[in-house]
Amino acid sequence: MFALNEDQNAIREMAESFAAERLAPDAVRWDEEKHFPIDVMREAAALGMGGVYVSENVGGSGLTRLDAALIFEALARGCPTVSAYISIHNMSAWMIDRYGNDDQRRQWLPGLCSMDLLASYCLTEPGAGSDAAALKTRAVRAGDDYIVNGVKQFISGAGTSDLYVTMVRTGAEGAGGISTLVVDKDTPGLSFGAEERKMGWNAQPTRQVIFEDARVPVTNRLGDEGIGFRIAMAGLDGGRLNIGACSLGGAQAALERSLDYMRERKAFGRAIAQFQALQFTLADMATELECARTFLWRAAAALDAKTPDATRLCAMAKRIATDTGFDVANKALQLHGGYGYLADYGIEKIVRDLRVHQILEGTNEIMRMIVARDLIGR
Repeated sequence: MFALNEDQNAIREMAESFAAERLAPDAVRWDEEKHFPIDVMREAAALGMGGVYVSENVGGSGLTRLDAALIFEALARGCPTVSAYISIHNMSAWMIDRYGNDDQRRQWLPGLCSMDLLASYCLTEPGAGSDAAALKTRAVRAGDDYIVNGVKQFISGAGTSDLYVTMVRTGAEGAGGISTLVVDKDTPGLSFGAEERKMGWNAQPTRQVIFEDARVPVTNRLGDEGIGFRIAMAGLDGGRLNIGACSLGGAQAALERSLDYMRERKAFGRAIAQFQALQFTLADMATELECARTFLWRAAAALDAKTPDATRLCAMAKRIATDTGFDVANKALQLHGGYGYLADYGIEKIVRDLRVHQILEGTNEIMRMIVARDLIGR
């Protein structure tokens, strides 16, 4: 687990090449114009990145969680925002693959894997963020349909995505009353809020998803009633690895740009890369990234092996990778001095993009709670 095999190196090189050629050159412009590059994401899907760990018999690549971590880190070196959306799309597709029946898998997954269909994950609500089991969006059975009412908040891709994997309350309060519905964008009663104005992640839209007597077929439910919270949490184990990998990729790009800048930038008669204090900063940045990357791979291997401690390790990995990624990117901005604050250098965009990774897919405070509860319970 400390050395990649030939196939894994090829996967990483493929994703890195795609990121360098198709993401990095336009990343700053997409951020400034708030452009969601669907056409480019479909090019990534044509290379197998639309359904990385979805079964091959429905169009997926059938790869491992470690392979996925390599891919999302590599893509994030080009643009963390685009990589993060593709990771969320992958998480949603996997939930359908894992918990859907054969008809559902055949209906939705080929289009999701090609990214002809885009997917969003809908768990968070205005009053239920970290306390996800307190969600209020309710689905009431009416014959062959559910009538859904409620609001989801901070939904990536909302208004553009075609499918919304949505956690709804079909039963009593608490985690046991939650079910999962796949909601089509053309569902009557489904609408979207205004696009949010955000600190970062500007190359993907974020809106509320609003249900007002939305009629969703019962056949769109994943699994039985009452297992939705378990489905949501299972999806997040992998989602946390993915977003951690995105943080590492963005930070790695910031580190590499810092190295190039410091070799060229001169102060007091020599390149600033020759100043020992700054060399120590670079060494710490590289060391911290390598430590976080190694642990993320460890957690990904545990999730692939379905070990009993996989959820705890994924929470640990998410916390350490996203904290480290933001810290390294912030140090890279400091190393650039005033130039790091300018949009043209791309560093300030990485800092803005990576900051939200410490919040989404479960805040890093919640990651600590998951770890602590596992330790105490054990």
